[in-house]
Amino acid sequence: MQQAILILENEEIFYGKSVGYKADSYGEIVFNTAMTGYQEVVSDPSYKNQIITFTYPHIGNVGINNEDQESNTSYVSGLVLSEVPTKASNWRSSSDFIDYLKHNKIVCIADLDTRHIASIIRNKGAMSACIIHSEKGINKAKKELKSYSGIIGAELASKVSVKKKYPFKENIFEYKEDKSIANKKLKVIAYDFGVKKNILRILNSMGCTVEVVPAKTTAEEILDLKPDGIFLSNGPGDPEPCEFAIQAIKKLFNYNVPIFGICLGHQLISLASGAKTKKMKYGHHGANHPVIDLKTGKVMITSQNHGFVIDEDSLPKSFHVTHRSLFDNTIQGIKHKKFPIFSFQGHPEACPGPHDVNHLFKNFVNLMKKNINAKKK
Repeated sequence: MQQAILILENEEIFYGKSVGYKADSYGEIVFNTAMTGYQEVVSDPSYKNQIITFTYPHIGNVGINNEDQESNTSYVSGLVLSEVPTKASNWRSSSDFIDYLKHNKIVCIADLDTRHIASIIRNKGAMSACIIHSEKGINKAKKELKSYSGIIGAELASKVSVKKKYPFKENIFEYKEDKSIANKKLKVIAYDFGVKKNILRILNSMGCTVEVVPAKTTAEEILDLKPDGIFLSNGPGDPEPCEFAIQAIKKLFNYNVPIFGICLGHQLISLASGAKTKKMKYGHHGANHPVIDLKTGKVMITSQNHGFVIDEDSLPKSFHVTHRSLFDNTIQGIKHKKFPIFSFQGHPEACPGPHDVNHLFKNFVNLMKKNINAKKK
């Protein structure tokens, strides 16, 4: 098995085994603590330009299947694993993880102490890193890491977004039709900033027809589609350079159409309201993050994947905070005091992760129904 080399921005070097695509790759290194759902993590477009260190050792053991793919390709810059993936054993598996890595051109290094690497990131912060395959390239890689631009200031949402609008019609895995859903479907226009498929599947299963539009779709084009609700998806990169989205959302605030944002969409709502965002030291990446609902006091375990948060001091008084992280007290949810606009920082669609915050989709549906009924009066 060919050697692979992981080099961190602080010049620490780790030698392991190459189990993926053979190429040199650069990105921001982060760690993910999820114990299940590696396929959903790897296929999440929000990881574009990032190298994921999995702290859980058994990655690849249940193989790959079509249902758990969260996007049509993978945008991750690389993977760091504790162990070389073993032969897959699962009734849903249709292909091998190593074959998946090679087919999708994902660079991967294995046989490293990933918990040690995670502790470095936790202590020193997310940093640039690279995976190479020859010791002769170490000095060159070190120089390139010093000039690597990283995630701050990087507008990546439009890079992973769909190019043309399309209807999304998939249902969730093992979906059973809800007989209580009315015949009239709610029309949701979903901005694709790097959307995960299960978000769209859940909206479909809750009685919505979903049309997905490119990241740079204007407010006027959205309104021409006559939506009952507007969804702002997750996505990669720094939210502040997404000026095209911020301006569109700011205009959409004026039309009293329910708006629901997740992750990057949550941050873009805050920016459109006049708030600011800031880079976190090492971000939240995992499926075991406790979040408290400030209204009910209920604590929920959530799935997270973000490196930026709302700067609370800049949040306008027109919004109030609905949820907080119990890890670091950062804002996890906001809601407009007057208009039907709300958002959540984590990933309530639970791919991968727990379903504790799944009710936010129902809140969105109820907002749309309430808005429609108000117009009839």
